[in-house]
Amino acid sequence: MNDDLLEPGPREAPEPETAEERSRRTGLTKTAGGGLAAGGIGLAKAGVLGKFFLWWFAWNGAIDAWRIGGWIGAALVATAIAAYVVYHRRRQPA
Repeated sequence: MNDDLLEPGPREAPEPETAEERSRRTGLTKTAGGGLAAGGIGLAKAGVLGKFFLWWFAWNGAIDAWRIGGWIGAALVATAIAAYVVYHRRRQPA
């Protein structure tokens, strides 16, 4: 197998692409995706992204609990929120 690779002889490497050529080749969506990823990393570093997802999941959980259990689901969500508040108030020094 190695002889097959060596048989053609040496080749010259192509010239590296410029940023404009790469953007044109990959398209705007992939170029913008890199910018969005960098922005997401910055938001995650600042803690904003985590808070957004925490509230997003909490909201979806409350809606799902309401759909599944009606008033029982709403009571469970209210109990969970009350337990969270009580727990954190007891943890803080007076």
